[in-house]
Amino acid sequence: MTATGHAIIGTVIAVKIANPAIALPLAIASHVLADMFPHWDSGTNGRSKSQKRLITEATIDVLVGFALAFIVAKTLFPHVSLLYIFIVIIASQLLDWVSAPYYFFNIKWSPVVWMYKIQKRFNGKLDKPWGIINQVVVLFLLVLLAKVL
Repeated sequence: MTATGHAIIGTVIAVKIANPAIALPLAIASHVLADMFPHWDSGTNGRSKSQKRLITEATIDVLVGFALAFIVAKTLFPHVSLLYIFIVIIASQLLDWVSAPYYFFNIKWSPVVWMYKIQKRFNGKLDKPWGIINQVVVLFLLVLLAKVL
């Protein structure tokens, strides 16, 4: 799932679960579940991209994710602290943050490599356009459900 997708999921978790003792582990677990869903992200077809392109796409994804998540939060859920949402978003993206040094910079520190290998096992890739369309539909429905429930 894109960092944007994880950010939206983290936002929904934050706005629906005020207790961080529940929200933070749930956000981390949501990462695994979201990545099992067939999706496109900046790493799809990563071997055919330059390191600069991968880093650029990932950086844009992270920035768009935070911006979109905060727009959704302030527009639809203004009563929830942006700091709390930010913390839950980081938790929802945490597995990618931990494995990023290996993926982007080939840093071979054991915990980082281990996390990358674990994530690779459950990562469901699907190329464009359907890998993006799937995410948009699921995330839209998730935000809609969060708003009406």
